[in-house]
Amino acid sequence: MSEQKSVRPGSNGHQAAEAVVAPNPEVVPKACRRTFTAEYKLRILAEAETCDKKSGEIGALLRREGLYHSHLEKWRRLRREGRLPGLAPRQRGPKPDLQATEIARLRRENERLQARLKQAETIIEVQKKLSALLGTTESDERP
Repeated sequence: MSEQKSVRPGSNGHQAAEAVVAPNPEVVPKACRRTFTAEYKLRILAEAETCDKKSGEIGALLRREGLYHSHLEKWRRLRREGRLPGLAPRQRGPKPDLQATEIARLRRENERLQARLKQAETIIEVQKKLSALLGTTESDERP
């Protein structure tokens, strides 16, 4: 790397030589957020559980993996709640049509209600026939 020298006046009026370094032209990659797979998280949690807390093994594990203690806490909480990402299979392909889903739900509900209506009508028919056999009519029941 070549250095350029510039001269500027010092505090006592004399010229002072100062080295000026040219800027580094290398482009630094843009930082991105790290992502961890569910398998990695579970492996680290298993390792952390086997570590002795008093001897500092957890700290050594975290330094070796480049993690923070908050990672362990969050992953433990998610595992406890059963929400550790990546463990549940994800459905691939296009998203379901919400309107079609709602139509299917309404059709199922309609079929269920029609079955209940048919059952209620059957019960009413049986009650009418039983009433006719026993000889009771509506006029007998009213005062």
